Amino acid sequence: MDDRQDKKLKGRRYVKVFFTDATNVAFAFDKQGGEDQATLAANVKKAIEANKLAIEAEGILFIIPFENVKYIQVSPAPEALPTGVIRNAVIVD
Repeated sequence: MDDRQDKKLKGRRYVKVFFTDATNVAFAFDKQGGEDQATLAANVKKAIEANKLAIEAEGILFIIPFENVKYIQVSPAPEALPTGVIRNAVIVD
């Protein structure tokens, strides 16, 4: 990766959607939803309750219903998370 690409990706967020048919798709994007912790937590909660994920990428709007999703990875995890989210867990085999 050259320096321009490296600078462009620094500070980016990533989401990878794993579908029930064993396929997946990944997106990179800039930080969304404001700076204050309450707004960030509210936006995460709203996204979870929507039962679908909406992402605009490269001029295309993707609407992904959660019925077709096995799980979603978001990296790095948002700083503010709604109540009930387990934090600081470790993946084990």
